[in-house]
Amino acid sequence: MPLAIAYSRGSSGVHAPLITVEVHLSNGLPGLNIVGLAEAAVKESKDRVRSAIINSGFEFPNQRITINLAPADLPKEGGRFDLAIALGILAASQQIPSHTLHTYEFLGELSLSGGLRSVKGILPAALACRESQRILMLPANNLQEAQLIHHPALLAARDLTTVCDHLCDKQPIFPAEPASISTELAFAADFSDVHGQFQAKRALEIAATGAHNVIMLGPPGTGKSMLASRLPSILPPLTEQQAQETAIIASLCQKPFNAQQWSHPPFRSPHHTASAIALVGGGKFPRPGEISLAHNGTLFLDELPEFDRKVLEVLREPMETGMVSISRAQQQAEFPARFQLIAAMNPCPCGYWGDPSGRCRCTSEQISRYRQKISGPLLDRIDMHLEVNRQPVSYEDTTQHEAETSATIRKRVIIARERAMTRQAKPNGWLTARETQTFCKLPPSCQQLLDQAQLKLGLSHRAYHRILRVALSIADLAEAAKIDINHLSEAIGYRRLDRKL
Repeated sequence: MPLAIAYSRGSSGVHAPLITVEVHLSNGLPGLNIVGLAEAAVKESKDRVRSAIINSGFEFPNQRITINLAPADLPKEGGRFDLAIALGILAASQQIPSHTLHTYEFLGELSLSGGLRSVKGILPAALACRESQRILMLPANNLQEAQLIHHPALLAARDLTTVCDHLCDKQPIFPAEPASISTELAFAADFSDVHGQFQAKRALEIAATGAHNVIMLGPPGTGKSMLASRLPSILPPLTEQQAQETAIIASLCQKPFNAQQWSHPPFRSPHHTASAIALVGGGKFPRPGEISLAHNGTLFLDELPEFDRKVLEVLREPMETGMVSISRAQQQAEFPARFQLIAAMNPCPCGYWGDPSGRCRCTSEQISRYRQKISGPLLDRIDMHLEVNRQPVSYEDTTQHEAETSATIRKRVIIARERAMTRQAKPNGWLTARETQTFCKLPPSCQQLLDQAQLKLGLSHRAYHRILRVALSIADLAEAAKIDINHLSEAIGYRRLDRKL
């Protein structure tokens, strides 16, 4: 029967649903039709497949060819189905055996010469293929990335001829050796580069311990961007599961894979002209945005008031839930977005309000309008508010006194984070309201202090809980069994901007 079936994988959010490629040859006017809710790039594959088959030394059937991509109601996009379509045509025309196709899944875009080009989203496809217990045939350029999921049946090929020789038992393809993945952390930027700003360093150490969100307010040149860019160097390395989640999102965006940065927390710093879709994701076929690319890492927003206010407001829900749901007419997708927000801003439009030099000429109305670009609900979701003031640094400070390195700080952070993970299996900044009440119990003196602070500062319940979580991180750094008055006082001190913005 002139019918062949091959399997491939589609793309739907962070998942890779199974796509059944059915190829049928029949009599009639020669032609090739693709059905199954295929977009333009998929329909154009008929021209790529035809040239690839001919240039690989096979015969393209001079018959009516119908290709069905099932399920029919799932949108298909990209050139990832080219290899499966070509093999289905060759099997239906009896140029290769059709019975061998059922144990494989095929991914790859074909060039006109028959070569295999890499595709995006290879990691979720390899993960789904492992669960289905099939062999995955993929382009050679995707092999190193696909090996991250430890699938023992990964076969890489460079062209269509190699795949067909393997299926015909002429020249078998053997699984490649597992790739070596580095778990060592090596950063070009180090905290020892920052001289002075001891309060800011202390605050970022606390933030790294509990995965707390931070906003830094200060004039230009005080080191806000420099401090933020060095935060990843003191974060704990990613676990294997976290690294895999991060790599899957990067794979969907076809980001270059670097095995040496496998355990590095991601760091994303979008420009303030970024749109809401660029930040949270979107498109006709939903793609991850910057907040998902920063999953398990840091999202740094420099010059925060320069972002469009509507763009900033889309961060509010993901900051609470750690997920972003994107709905379109044809498709819905969910992407993880558990990121640590680090924001920086100037105190006024010119940047020098409060500077001892007195160079600021901004009016109170201009300053108020500038700061009101940051909404109260967004500010309420940021755990720590940090003022970074200008500090004189002498020549001796930069040459004779060695600042603390990131490696030293990271050791303390890892020890404190392990205390939190042992206690509640998650960082302090991720605790829910109920969990906060359970793990952040206060003695009477501390409770009285927090009640007074809530009354005087007008803190919301969300800010109240965030103070408790920061205090718990401070206690973990101090290796204390519970929160005391010093830990709580320091945590309250990091809510200063509630009175100023």
